Amino acid sequence: MIDSLQLTDSYQVATPGNWKQGDDVIIVPSLQDPGEIKRKFPKGYKAVRPYLRLTPQPNK
Repeated sequence: MIDSLQLTDSYQVATPGNWKQGDDVIIVPSLQDPGEIKRKFPKGYKAVRPYLRLTPQPNK
């Protein structure tokens, strides 16, 4: 739980309810600028829906 909160605070991501260390995380919907997303998530992301974008855990 603490790992999830630290990720949210540091990287602007959310974690699913069944999330475990190393799983993909969700880019928060309020982050919309493509340049900022590319800078913050250099590993890329997968858009499942326009509001649901999955990315590898940023600190791994």
